[in-house]
Amino acid sequence: MSTNPLRVIIAGGGIGGLCLAQGLHAAGISVAVYERDAAPDARLQGYRLNIEPVGSRALHDCLPAHLWEILVATAGDPGPGMGVFTERLRLLMREDDLPTGLGPSQRTHAVSRITLRRLLLAGLHGIVQFGKEFTGYRQNADGTVTAFFADGTCATGDLLVGADGSRSRVRRQLLPHAKQRNAPGVGIGGKLRLGDTTAWLPEEITSTKNVILPKRDFLFTAVFRRREGSDAIVAGVGDQLRAAGLDPDLVVQDTKDDDYVMWAYVAHRRVLPAEATGQRGQRLRDLVMSRLAGWHPDVRELIAQTPEDTIEQFDFSAAAPVKPWPTTNVTLLGDAIHYMPPVGGLGGNAALHDANALRRALIAVSRGEQPLLPAIAEYERAMLTNGFDAVRAATMYLRLAILRSRAIRAVARMFFRLCGIVPPLRRAVFSD
Repeated sequence: MSTNPLRVIIAGGGIGGLCLAQGLHAAGISVAVYERDAAPDARLQGYRLNIEPVGSRALHDCLPAHLWEILVATAGDPGPGMGVFTERLRLLMREDDLPTGLGPSQRTHAVSRITLRRLLLAGLHGIVQFGKEFTGYRQNADGTVTAFFADGTCATGDLLVGADGSRSRVRRQLLPHAKQRNAPGVGIGGKLRLGDTTAWLPEEITSTKNVILPKRDFLFTAVFRRREGSDAIVAGVGDQLRAAGLDPDLVVQDTKDDDYVMWAYVAHRRVLPAEATGQRGQRLRDLVMSRLAGWHPDVRELIAQTPEDTIEQFDFSAAAPVKPWPTTNVTLLGDAIHYMPPVGGLGGNAALHDANALRRALIAVSRGEQPLLPAIAEYERAMLTNGFDAVRAATMYLRLAILRSRAIRAVARMFFRLCGIVPPLRRAVFSD
Protein backbone atom coordinates (compact mmCIF):
# COMPACT_ATOMS: atom_id res chain seq x y z
CA MET A 1 0.00 0.00 0.00
CA SER A 2 1.42 3.39 -1.02
CA THR A 3 2.44 5.80 1.74
CA ASN A 4 2.57 8.81 -0.60
CA PRO A 5 0.00 11.57 0.07
CA LEU A 6 -3.18 11.11 -1.95
CA ARG A 7 -3.76 13.69 -4.71
CA VAL A 8 -7.30 14.10 -6.07
CA ILE A 9 -8.26 15.98 -9.24
CA ILE A 10 -11.91 17.02 -9.68
CA ALA A 11 -13.16 18.01 -13.13
CA GLY A 12 -16.17 20.26 -12.60
CA GLY A 13 -17.10 22.81 -9.96
CA GLY A 14 -20.83 22.21 -9.48
CA ILE A 15 -22.35 21.46 -6.09
CA GLY A 16 -21.19 17.83 -6.07
CA GLY A 17 -17.60 18.57 -7.03
CA LEU A 18 -17.30 21.49 -4.62
CA CYS A 19 -18.91 19.56 -1.77
CA LEU A 20 -16.34 16.79 -2.27
CA ALA A 21 -13.52 19.35 -2.43
CA GLN A 22 -14.65 20.91 0.86
CA GLY A 23 -14.75 17.51 2.55
CA LEU A 24 -11.34 16.44 1.28
CA HIS A 25 -9.72 19.78 2.08
CA ALA A 26 -11.06 19.62 5.64
CA ALA A 27 -9.56 16.13 5.96
CA GLY A 28 -6.13 17.36 4.83
CA ILE A 29 -6.24 15.54 1.49
CA SER A 30 -4.64 17.28 -1.49
CA VAL A 31 -7.43 18.27 -3.89
CA ALA A 32 -7.68 20.51 -6.94
CA VAL A 33 -10.88 21.50 -8.79
CA TYR A 34 -10.81 22.52 -12.44
CA GLU A 35 -13.91 24.40 -13.61
CA ARG A 36 -14.62 25.52 -17.16
CA ASP A 37 -16.55 28.64 -16.06
CA ALA A 38 -14.45 31.77 -16.35
CA ALA A 39 -15.24 33.14 -12.88
CA PRO A 40 -16.87 32.19 -9.55
CA ASP A 41 -19.99 34.27 -10.29
CA ALA A 42 -20.70 32.67 -13.68
CA ARG A 43 -23.50 30.49 -12.27
CA LEU A 44 -25.55 32.85 -10.13
CA GLN A 45 -28.95 31.28 -10.79
CA GLY A 46 -31.91 32.75 -8.96
CA TYR A 47 -34.03 29.68 -8.19
CA ARG A 48 -33.58 27.99 -4.86
CA LEU A 49 -32.88 24.33 -4.23
CA ASN A 50 -34.63 21.97 -1.83
CA ILE A 51 -31.91 20.20 0.13
CA GLU A 52 -33.49 17.02 1.48
CA PRO A 53 -32.17 15.26 4.62
CA VAL A 54 -29.75 13.14 2.55
CA GLY A 55 -28.26 16.31 1.08
CA SER A 56 -28.27 18.07 4.45
CA ARG A 57 -26.26 15.22 5.97
CA ALA A 58 -23.72 15.46 3.15
CA LEU A 59 -23.29 19.22 3.47
CA HIS A 60 -23.05 18.96 7.26
CA ASP A 61 -20.34 16.30 6.97
CA CYS A 62 -18.32 17.99 4.22
CA LEU A 63 -18.50 21.69 5.09
CA PRO A 64 -16.51 23.27 7.92
CA ALA A 65 -18.79 23.86 10.90
CA HIS A 66 -18.97 27.63 10.44
CA LEU A 67 -20.01 27.34 6.79
CA TRP A 68 -22.70 24.78 7.65
CA GLU A 69 -24.07 27.13 10.31
CA ILE A 70 -24.16 29.97 7.79
CA LEU A 71 -25.97 27.76 5.27
CA VAL A 72 -28.68 26.88 7.80
CA ALA A 73 -29.02 30.53 8.88
CA THR A 74 -29.50 31.74 5.30
CA ALA A 75 -31.85 28.93 4.25
CA GLY A 76 -35.62 29.06 3.87
CA ASP A 77 -38.36 26.91 5.33
CA PRO A 78 -39.79 24.46 2.77
CA GLY A 79 -42.84 23.77 4.94
CA PRO A 80 -44.39 20.43 5.94
CA GLY A 81 -44.28 17.30 3.81
CA MET A 82 -45.30 17.38 0.16
CA GLY A 83 -48.99 17.26 -0.69
CA VAL A 84 -50.65 15.56 -3.65
CA PHE A 85 -53.85 17.19 -4.95
CA THR A 86 -56.37 16.93 -7.75
CA GLU A 87 -56.70 19.84 -10.15
CA ARG A 88 -59.58 21.08 -7.97
CA LEU A 89 -57.19 21.20 -4.98
CA ARG A 90 -58.76 18.20 -3.31
CA LEU A 91 -56.09 16.64 -1.08
CA LEU A 92 -55.20 13.06 -1.98
CA MET A 93 -52.21 12.62 0.33
CA ARG A 94 -49.67 14.56 2.33
CA GLU A 95 -46.30 13.18 3.34
CA ASP A 96 -45.76 12.83 7.05
CA ASP A 97 -43.86 15.63 8.76
CA LEU A 98 -40.40 14.73 9.97
CA PRO A 99 -40.26 13.95 13.70
CA THR A 100 -39.87 16.98 15.94
CA GLY A 101 -36.55 17.67 17.62
CA LEU A 102 -34.39 16.77 14.63
CA GLY A 103 -31.20 18.73 14.17
CA PRO A 104 -30.52 20.86 11.05
CA SER A 105 -28.51 18.05 9.42
CA GLN A 106 -31.62 15.82 9.51
CA ARG A 107 -34.04 18.36 8.07
CA THR A 108 -34.95 19.84 4.70
CA HIS A 109 -33.75 23.32 3.73
CA ALA A 110 -34.71 25.64 0.87
CA VAL A 111 -31.31 27.00 -0.11
CA SER A 112 -30.39 29.83 -2.44
CA ARG A 113 -28.27 28.37 -5.24
CA ILE A 114 -26.26 31.58 -5.25
CA THR A 115 -25.54 31.45 -1.53
CA LEU A 116 -24.84 27.71 -1.64
CA ARG A 117 -22.28 28.20 -4.39
CA ARG A 118 -20.56 31.01 -2.52
CA LEU A 119 -20.33 28.92 0.63
CA LEU A 120 -19.05 25.88 -1.27
CA LEU A 121 -16.30 28.05 -2.74
CA ALA A 122 -15.37 29.67 0.58
CA GLY A 123 -11.92 28.69 1.80
CA LEU A 124 -11.00 26.98 -1.48
CA HIS A 125 -8.93 29.84 -2.90
CA GLY A 126 -6.11 28.29 -4.89
CA ILE A 127 -7.86 24.91 -4.89
CA VAL A 128 -10.53 25.83 -7.45
CA GLN A 129 -9.16 27.02 -10.78
CA PHE A 130 -11.51 28.69 -13.26
CA GLY A 131 -11.32 28.87 -17.04
CA LYS A 132 -10.14 25.25 -17.17
CA GLU A 133 -12.08 23.37 -19.83
CA PHE A 134 -11.40 19.65 -19.44
CA THR A 135 -10.62 17.91 -22.75
CA GLY A 136 -9.45 14.44 -21.77
CA TYR A 137 -7.22 12.33 -19.54
CA ARG A 138 -4.35 9.86 -19.75
CA GLN A 139 -3.72 7.03 -17.32
CA ASN A 140 0.00 6.69 -16.70
CA ALA A 141 2.19 3.62 -16.20
CA ASP A 142 3.08 4.70 -12.64
CA GLY A 143 -0.57 4.52 -11.54
CA THR A 144 -1.26 8.25 -11.78
CA VAL A 145 -3.71 10.02 -14.09
CA THR A 146 -3.19 13.25 -16.02
CA ALA A 147 -6.06 15.60 -16.93
CA PHE A 148 -5.70 17.90 -19.93
CA PHE A 149 -7.32 21.29 -20.48
CA ALA A 150 -8.17 23.40 -23.49
CA ASP A 151 -5.62 26.08 -22.57
CA GLY A 152 -2.78 23.59 -23.03
CA THR A 153 -2.18 22.93 -19.33
CA CYS A 154 -2.49 19.64 -17.48
CA ALA A 155 -2.64 18.27 -13.94
CA THR A 156 -1.51 14.90 -12.57
CA GLY A 157 -2.85 13.11 -9.53
CA ASP A 158 -3.74 9.72 -8.09
CA LEU A 159 -7.48 9.95 -8.81
CA LEU A 160 -9.57 11.89 -11.33
CA VAL A 161 -13.20 12.51 -10.35
CA GLY A 162 -15.58 13.47 -13.15
CA ALA A 163 -18.07 15.92 -11.63
CA ASP A 164 -18.63 17.72 -14.92
CA GLY A 165 -22.38 17.33 -15.34
CA SER A 166 -24.71 15.54 -17.70
CA ARG A 167 -22.49 16.20 -20.73
CA SER A 168 -19.47 14.87 -18.89
CA ARG A 169 -16.34 14.54 -20.98
CA VAL A 170 -14.84 12.33 -18.30
CA ARG A 171 -17.75 9.89 -18.68
CA ARG A 172 -17.50 10.07 -22.46
CA GLN A 173 -13.91 8.80 -22.32
CA LEU A 174 -14.34 6.38 -19.42
CA LEU A 175 -17.68 4.90 -20.54
CA PRO A 176 -18.11 5.58 -24.26
CA HIS A 177 -20.95 3.05 -24.32
CA ALA A 178 -23.07 4.97 -21.78
CA LYS A 179 -26.37 6.02 -23.34
CA GLN A 180 -28.96 8.73 -22.83
CA ARG A 181 -32.71 8.25 -22.75
CA ASN A 182 -34.56 11.25 -24.09
CA ALA A 183 -37.75 11.74 -22.12
CA PRO A 184 -40.72 12.85 -24.25
CA GLY A 185 -41.69 15.53 -21.76
CA VAL A 186 -41.49 19.29 -21.63
CA GLY A 187 -41.55 21.59 -18.62
CA ILE A 188 -42.66 25.19 -18.33
CA GLY A 189 -41.93 27.02 -15.10
CA GLY A 190 -42.19 30.41 -13.46
CA LYS A 191 -42.27 32.11 -10.09
CA LEU A 192 -44.69 34.50 -8.42
CA ARG A 193 -43.48 36.71 -5.60
CA LEU A 194 -45.48 36.52 -2.40
CA GLY A 195 -46.86 39.62 -0.72
CA ASP A 196 -50.02 41.54 0.08
CA THR A 197 -51.23 41.21 -3.52
CA THR A 198 -51.11 37.40 -3.35
CA ALA A 199 -53.02 36.96 -0.07
CA TRP A 200 -55.72 35.18 -2.08
CA LEU A 201 -53.47 32.16 -2.68
CA PRO A 202 -54.62 29.08 -0.72
CA GLU A 203 -52.52 28.01 2.24
CA GLU A 204 -51.61 24.75 0.51
CA ILE A 205 -49.75 26.69 -2.18
CA THR A 206 -48.00 29.16 0.13
CA SER A 207 -46.90 26.79 2.90
CA THR A 208 -45.17 23.81 1.29
CA LYS A 209 -44.42 21.93 -1.93
CA ASN A 210 -47.18 20.15 -3.82
CA VAL A 211 -47.93 17.94 -6.77
CA ILE A 212 -51.18 18.54 -8.63
CA LEU A 213 -52.23 15.44 -10.52
CA PRO A 214 -55.10 16.13 -12.94
CA LYS A 215 -56.48 13.83 -15.61
CA ARG A 216 -53.68 14.96 -17.90
CA ASP A 217 -50.30 16.61 -17.35
CA PHE A 218 -48.84 17.57 -13.98
CA LEU A 219 -48.09 20.70 -11.92
CA PHE A 220 -45.48 21.03 -9.19
CA THR A 221 -45.33 23.98 -6.78
CA ALA A 222 -42.85 24.91 -4.08
CA VAL A 223 -42.77 27.84 -1.71
CA PHE A 224 -39.52 29.55 -0.77
CA ARG A 225 -40.03 31.51 2.42
CA ARG A 226 -37.16 33.02 4.36
CA ARG A 227 -36.69 31.91 7.96
CA GLU A 228 -35.12 35.27 8.78
CA GLY A 229 -34.71 38.63 7.09
CA SER A 230 -31.35 39.72 5.72
CA ASP A 231 -30.67 42.08 8.63
CA ALA A 232 -31.23 39.28 11.15
CA ILE A 233 -28.97 36.97 9.15
CA VAL A 234 -26.14 39.50 9.08
CA ALA A 235 -26.59 40.13 12.81
CA GLY A 236 -26.53 36.41 13.57
CA VAL A 237 -23.69 35.13 11.38
CA GLY A 238 -22.03 38.28 10.06
CA ASP A 239 -18.86 37.73 12.07
CA GLN A 240 -18.61 34.14 10.83
CA LEU A 241 -19.06 35.32 7.25
CA ARG A 242 -16.30 37.88 7.61
CA ALA A 243 -14.03 35.30 9.24
CA ALA A 244 -14.58 33.07 6.21
CA GLY A 245 -13.53 35.92 3.92
CA LEU A 246 -17.06 36.58 2.70
CA ASP A 247 -18.95 39.86 2.41
CA PRO A 248 -22.13 39.47 4.53
CA ASP A 249 -24.15 41.77 2.27
CA LEU A 250 -23.06 39.83 -0.81
CA VAL A 251 -23.83 36.43 0.69
CA VAL A 252 -27.32 37.36 1.84
CA GLN A 253 -28.28 39.46 -1.17
CA ASP A 254 -30.46 36.68 -2.53
CA THR A 255 -32.42 36.62 0.72
CA LYS A 256 -33.34 40.26 0.13
CA ASP A 257 -35.62 39.12 -2.68
CA ASP A 258 -39.26 38.59 -1.86
CA ASP A 259 -40.45 35.13 -0.92
CA TYR A 260 -42.03 33.36 -3.87
CA VAL A 261 -43.94 30.37 -5.14
CA MET A 262 -42.26 28.44 -7.94
CA TRP A 263 -44.40 26.35 -10.28
CA ALA A 264 -43.48 23.87 -12.99
CA TYR A 265 -46.00 22.53 -15.48
CA VAL A 266 -44.98 19.22 -17.07
CA ALA A 267 -46.65 17.61 -20.09
CA HIS A 268 -45.94 15.45 -23.11
CA ARG A 269 -43.72 17.17 -25.64
CA ARG A 270 -46.53 17.00 -28.20
CA VAL A 271 -48.38 19.80 -26.39
CA LEU A 272 -45.61 22.27 -27.27
CA PRO A 273 -45.88 23.56 -30.84
CA ALA A 274 -42.60 23.39 -32.73
CA GLU A 275 -42.54 27.16 -33.12
CA ALA A 276 -42.78 27.61 -29.34
CA THR A 277 -39.59 25.66 -28.60
CA GLY A 278 -37.07 27.88 -26.87
CA GLN A 279 -39.62 30.63 -26.26
CA ARG A 280 -40.10 32.49 -22.97
CA GLY A 281 -42.81 34.54 -21.35
CA GLN A 282 -46.35 35.22 -22.49
CA ARG A 283 -46.56 32.57 -25.19
CA LEU A 284 -45.63 29.81 -22.76
CA ARG A 285 -48.07 31.13 -20.16
CA ASP A 286 -50.85 31.13 -22.75
CA LEU A 287 -50.01 27.53 -23.59
CA VAL A 288 -50.20 26.46 -19.93
CA MET A 289 -53.43 28.38 -19.37
CA SER A 290 -55.00 26.63 -22.36
CA ARG A 291 -54.40 23.30 -20.60
CA LEU A 292 -56.00 24.31 -17.28
CA ALA A 293 -59.69 24.28 -18.17
CA GLY A 294 -61.63 23.01 -15.17
CA TRP A 295 -58.80 23.54 -12.70
CA HIS A 296 -59.28 25.35 -9.42
CA PRO A 297 -59.48 29.10 -10.13
CA ASP A 298 -56.69 29.86 -7.63
CA VAL A 299 -54.30 27.63 -9.55
CA ARG A 300 -55.24 29.32 -12.80
CA GLU A 301 -54.73 32.70 -11.19
CA LEU A 302 -51.29 31.62 -9.93
CA ILE A 303 -50.21 31.05 -13.54
CA ALA A 304 -52.02 34.12 -14.87
CA GLN A 305 -50.34 36.50 -12.43
CA THR A 306 -46.81 35.13 -12.80
CA PRO A 307 -44.55 37.78 -14.40
CA GLU A 308 -43.76 36.71 -17.92
CA ASP A 309 -40.05 37.43 -17.54
CA THR A 310 -39.83 34.51 -15.07
CA ILE A 311 -41.54 31.96 -17.34
CA GLU A 312 -39.28 29.62 -19.29
CA GLN A 313 -39.17 26.19 -20.89
CA PHE A 314 -36.91 23.31 -19.89
CA ASP A 315 -36.33 19.88 -21.43
CA PHE A 316 -35.75 16.47 -19.92
CA SER A 317 -33.28 13.66 -20.40
CA ALA A 318 -32.11 10.74 -18.29
CA ALA A 319 -29.06 8.51 -18.19
CA ALA A 320 -29.63 4.91 -19.18
CA PRO A 321 -28.57 2.46 -16.45
CA VAL A 322 -24.87 1.60 -16.55
CA LYS A 323 -23.46 -1.72 -15.40
CA PRO A 324 -20.42 -1.69 -13.09
CA TRP A 325 -17.18 -1.22 -15.01
CA PRO A 326 -13.60 -2.27 -14.17
CA THR A 327 -12.46 0.16 -11.50
CA THR A 328 -9.52 2.43 -12.31
CA ASN A 329 -8.14 5.70 -10.99
CA VAL A 330 -10.94 7.59 -12.78
CA THR A 331 -14.44 7.76 -11.30
CA LEU A 332 -17.64 9.80 -11.52
CA LEU A 333 -20.24 11.45 -9.32
CA GLY A 334 -23.60 13.15 -9.65
CA ASP A 335 -24.94 14.16 -13.04
CA ALA A 336 -21.72 13.02 -14.68
CA ILE A 337 -23.03 9.45 -14.39
CA HIS A 338 -26.70 9.36 -13.26
CA TYR A 339 -28.28 12.55 -14.59
CA MET A 340 -32.06 12.63 -14.41
CA PRO A 341 -35.12 14.78 -15.17
CA PRO A 342 -35.43 17.73 -12.75
CA VAL A 343 -38.63 16.28 -11.30
CA GLY A 344 -38.80 15.79 -7.55
CA GLY A 345 -35.55 17.62 -6.78
CA LEU A 346 -33.57 14.39 -6.71
CA GLY A 347 -30.53 15.21 -8.84
CA GLY A 348 -28.75 17.73 -6.62
CA ASN A 349 -29.30 15.65 -3.50
CA ALA A 350 -27.95 12.54 -5.25
CA ALA A 351 -24.79 14.45 -6.19
CA LEU A 352 -24.28 15.59 -2.60
CA HIS A 353 -24.79 12.01 -1.39
CA ASP A 354 -22.14 10.81 -3.85
CA ALA A 355 -19.71 13.49 -2.71
CA ASN A 356 -20.06 12.48 0.92
CA ALA A 357 -19.70 8.77 0.16
CA LEU A 358 -16.58 9.37 -1.93
CA ARG A 359 -15.17 11.65 0.78
CA ARG A 360 -15.47 8.83 3.32
CA ALA A 361 -13.83 6.36 0.95
CA LEU A 362 -10.87 8.65 0.23
CA ILE A 363 -10.34 9.46 3.90
CA ALA A 364 -10.02 5.71 4.54
CA VAL A 365 -7.45 5.52 1.73
CA SER A 366 -5.48 8.49 3.04
CA ARG A 367 -5.32 6.87 6.49
CA GLY A 368 -3.96 3.65 5.04
CA GLU A 369 -7.06 1.71 5.99
CA GLN A 370 -7.82 0.59 2.42
CA PRO A 371 -6.06 0.65 -0.98
CA LEU A 372 -7.36 3.19 -3.48
CA LEU A 373 -8.89 0.93 -6.12
CA PRO A 374 -10.86 -1.33 -3.74
CA ALA A 375 -12.19 1.79 -1.99
CA ILE A 376 -13.27 3.31 -5.31
CA ALA A 377 -14.86 0.01 -6.40
CA GLU A 378 -16.92 -0.08 -3.21
CA TYR A 379 -17.96 3.55 -3.70
CA GLU A 380 -18.94 2.93 -7.34
CA ARG A 381 -21.13 -0.06 -6.54
CA ALA A 382 -23.12 1.88 -3.95
CA MET A 383 -23.17 5.05 -6.09
CA LEU A 384 -24.62 3.22 -9.09
CA THR A 385 -27.34 1.65 -6.96
CA ASN A 386 -28.32 4.86 -5.17
CA GLY A 387 -27.92 7.10 -8.20
CA PHE A 388 -29.95 5.03 -10.62
CA ASP A 389 -32.62 4.45 -7.98
CA ALA A 390 -33.01 8.23 -8.04
CA VAL A 391 -33.05 8.24 -11.86
CA ARG A 392 -35.83 5.67 -11.85
CA ALA A 393 -37.83 7.66 -9.30
CA ALA A 394 -37.47 10.92 -11.26
CA THR A 395 -38.33 9.13 -14.50
CA MET A 396 -41.40 7.55 -12.88
CA TYR A 397 -42.65 10.98 -11.80
CA LEU A 398 -42.08 12.28 -15.32
CA ARG A 399 -43.88 9.33 -16.92
CA LEU A 400 -46.80 9.90 -14.58
CA ALA A 401 -46.85 13.54 -15.67
CA ILE A 402 -46.92 12.80 -19.41
CA LEU A 403 -49.10 9.69 -19.26
CA ARG A 404 -52.18 10.14 -21.41
CA SER A 405 -54.14 7.06 -20.29
CA ARG A 406 -57.01 8.33 -18.16
CA ALA A 407 -57.53 4.86 -16.70
CA ILE A 408 -53.97 4.64 -15.43
CA ARG A 409 -54.12 8.21 -14.16
CA ALA A 410 -57.26 7.31 -12.24
CA VAL A 411 -55.47 4.34 -10.68
CA ALA A 412 -52.55 6.59 -9.70
CA ARG A 413 -54.90 9.05 -8.02
CA MET A 414 -56.62 6.20 -6.18
CA PHE A 415 -53.20 4.97 -5.01
CA PHE A 416 -52.27 8.39 -3.60
CA ARG A 417 -55.68 8.63 -1.93
CA LEU A 418 -55.14 5.19 -0.36
CA CYS A 419 -51.71 6.30 0.88
CA GLY A 420 -53.41 9.35 2.35
CA ILE A 421 -55.76 7.28 4.51
CA VAL A 422 -53.40 4.39 5.38
CA PRO A 423 -50.40 5.83 7.27
CA PRO A 424 -48.28 2.61 7.29
CA LEU A 425 -48.56 2.38 3.50
CA ARG A 426 -47.71 6.07 3.12
CA ARG A 427 -44.64 5.76 5.31
CA ALA A 428 -43.50 2.59 3.55
CA VAL A 429 -43.69 4.24 0.13
CA PHE A 430 -42.55 7.78 0.88
CA SER A 431 -40.16 7.53 3.82
CA ASP A 432 -36.61 8.78 3.22
